Formats: sequence, structure tokens, C-alpha cells
Amino acid sequence: MQNTKIFTTAFASVYPHYIQKAEKKGRTKSEVHEIICWLTGYNEKGLQEQIDKRNDFITFFDQAPQMNPNTSLIKGVICGYRVEEIEDELMRNIRYMDKLIDELAKGKKMEKILRTV
Repeated sequence: MQNTKIFTTAFASVYPHYIQKAEKKGRTKSEVHEIICWLTGYNEKGLQEQIDKRNDFITFFDQAPQMNPNTSLIKGVICGYRVEEIEDELMRNIRYMDKLIDELAKGKKMEKILRTV
């Protein structure tokens, strides 16, 4: 599953697709932000700075304040791979975000997406 091209892709170039995917299914930009901030520990200002700087995914995740400790609760298949079995940490984090945005677009409740216990 070595696809390092995504690693050097600007987060800002993928971000609009996350928003579009959610809005197409009646969800909101603020819900996408809530998911990204929950996953990475960014606040709104920090997220916007990452977008404005056009940092790649490597930098985006390296500079993330703190990955959510409940990421281990994210399970399932994304792009044909079980997210919990992805060995490369960066790829796993990218796929976690993809998985959470997919769940949002599929209509899951935010409490379930954010693994609220």
C-alpha cells in the first residue's frame, strides 16, 4: 500500500473535496472541521493556518497538536484496506480522516463518528 504521492500532496488541495463530499450529502463544513479537529487536535485557527500554508500531509500530521487517543476505535475498510491494519502511521492517519469523512457523508451521527463512549 505504498502510495507516497499522497504524503507530499498539499492538505489544502484535498480539503475542498472533504467539504464537497459532506455537503453533497447534506452535512456541513463545520462538521468536517469538528472531525478534523477531533482527530488531530488542531483548533480552527491552527487548521486554517495549515490550509493557508498549503502544507503537505506529512507536515499537516507532524504539526498536529495531538492525535486523538480514541483513533484505535476507528475500524473498517477504506479504499480496500482495513484502517486498523495499515502499518505506516502517516498513511493510517490519512485513511482515518478519509474514513471519518465517509462516515459523515453516509449520515452517521457525530457521536458515533467521534467515538464518544
